[in-house]
Amino acid sequence: MSTLKVATIQDTSGNNSSTPAGIASGTAKAWVNFEADGTVGIINNFNVSSITDGGTGIFTVNFNNALASANYTMTGGAHTFSTDFTPIAVSLDARSSGGTSITTKTTSACAIITSASTTDTDPVNASALFFE
Repeated sequence: MSTLKVATIQDTSGNNSSTPAGIASGTAKAWVNFEADGTVGIINNFNVSSITDGGTGIFTVNFNNALASANYTMTGGAHTFSTDFTPIAVSLDARSSGGTSITTKTTSACAIITSASTTDTDPVNASALFFE
């Protein structure tokens, strides 16, 4: 295998410069798109080995390769087929392991919940992205 070492990367017109460090810090370290109603199934992913179904609206995303620290950011979205267009939030599950979001994030997994208003729900489709 070869290694390419550069200080700056540019597009073919010589514009839009970036450093390797800038690229590495601005990319998702893991992401997943999954079916969440009924049997949980991964549709597509990067660096996600599996999803554990912990009950209605409760999921744990397990990473293939551990993240550098548990100080990452998570964001996500979800939807269901509904006539009332109720928004579904995807957030850290701060209820498990003593009730703080710090305990729900490790370098190897992240506990998340999906909820409509204050009610946990299994959306048809959900996505979660993880950035360091």
